Amino acid sequence: MHHKLPTVIEGSYLKDLLAQPDVLQRVGAKLAATSLDRTLSDGLWSGRIRRVVLTGMGSSLHANYPLHRALSSAGFTSHWVETAELLLGFESFYKPETLLVTVSQSGESAEIVSLAQRVGKFGHVIGITNNEQSSLGRAANTRLTLEAGVESTVSCKTYVATLAVLRWLGAQLINGNAETVLPELAHAERATHDYLARWREHVAELLPLLDGVSSVFVTGRADSLATAGTGGLILKESTRQHAEGMSAAAFRHGPLEMAGKKVMVLIFEGDETTAPMHRRLAEDIMRGGGKVALIGAHTDGLKVFQLPAVPAAMQPIVEILPVQMLSLALAARDGFEAGRFERASKITNVA
Repeated sequence: MHHKLPTVIEGSYLKDLLAQPDVLQRVGAKLAATSLDRTLSDGLWSGRIRRVVLTGMGSSLHANYPLHRALSSAGFTSHWVETAELLLGFESFYKPETLLVTVSQSGESAEIVSLAQRVGKFGHVIGITNNEQSSLGRAANTRLTLEAGVESTVSCKTYVATLAVLRWLGAQLINGNAETVLPELAHAERATHDYLARWREHVAELLPLLDGVSSVFVTGRADSLATAGTGGLILKESTRQHAEGMSAAAFRHGPLEMAGKKVMVLIFEGDETTAPMHRRLAEDIMRGGGKVALIGAHTDGLKVFQLPAVPAAMQPIVEILPVQMLSLALAARDGFEAGRFERASKITNVA
């Protein structure tokens, strides 16, 4: 006898998820018509800009991580700091030789508003926001907009747009141009569209896996740490269920003891450097009785966990999609609308 699968309650969060390809297309068009002050790239290479500070809260902070890695790999001094902590210390960063990159979807969260009052202490401030008339938008020396339109609750459209803008910004700062980024972004937009076109199938695949699951870990390494951090956050706020994002390496340092039938672990496979380690981790979790999803372009698992092939720099954009599908499935299992806030608010205006 076949049991009928729970039904997804279709609300504004789902509409936002399905609008992500359109947002990527819009932000690509906007970036194609945007130029960055060449003196910023020149300043990095000449040493006039001695450090880059990347900051934000929540998913805005996590989205900065791939840029932090790219700048560090290119030999520049990059700091990745939560805005709440930046406000409490780090006085040596408040210098004319600091380039501050601040990300805030609303541009009006409490910590960002406080930081906006101190922007004069930095050499140059790049503000990335969905609201160009916000406190951040008005305070920044250079403003890059997300073109995401109104977003109801959980960060999704704004998150993928932020990843796209930061990839473009990194190419501009490091190479002085972003010729390769726009074709990469167009590729990611098509891949996102094709994946989301099968969202009902993805949710249906996930539902049988969730029986008894009460805790989810989202793990990865390298650029996938952005997905891990954001994934843990959006699962909590869209499903009201315990979820945590961390590095796959950190999962071995204690949380592995939690492996069992109530725990599901998402592991982003990554490139040829990290994939063997992540496969071993998946095997160890399954030996402990835990449920594992190994997610990547070449995994042999369910289609929901098979990522569309995209350029490496666009990987974080498609990685978040299975996490979003999981949020829909968990909420459907528990009989409520995913992403509908009862306690939280879209803009956190209390520090």
